[in-house]
Amino acid sequence: MAGYIEKSLGQGEEVVAMARFHWWYTFKSFLALVFLGWLLIGFYIFFVRMYRKWTTEIGVTTHRFVEKTGWLTLSTSELALHNIEGVQIKQTFWGRILGYGHLRIEGTGMDAIQLPDIADPIAFRAAIESAKQREPRS
Repeated sequence: MAGYIEKSLGQGEEVVAMARFHWWYTFKSFLALVFLGWLLIGFYIFFVRMYRKWTTEIGVTTHRFVEKTGWLTLSTSELALHNIEGVQIKQTFWGRILGYGHLRIEGTGMDAIQLPDIADPIAFRAAIESAKQREPRS
């Protein structure tokens, strides 16, 4: 079944890369469930985090960056590649060791888009930069 990003592609637009949540994100959700579940807050934390994981798509196409969240209510953050001014990576020591990190995508005329723990953030940043280089200028 095609996701939101595939369904929203324009004519001649192709998906370049899709980001995925790192296993560490899921692991932290399960830790909340195990250690805080008896307080019921653990169940809340677990399901909020997992709902975000299950309903989020993050990708870059030949024309834009897209982050879609939600299932019953849909929210998107889209940014044309030529409007991306900078992509910052934040990796902790453990993020470097385990291969996850956060991205902050800054664009003209909008707030920065913050991404959660994604796997291989350096490769995803490289995919954004590659797509920017290939994008036809209008």
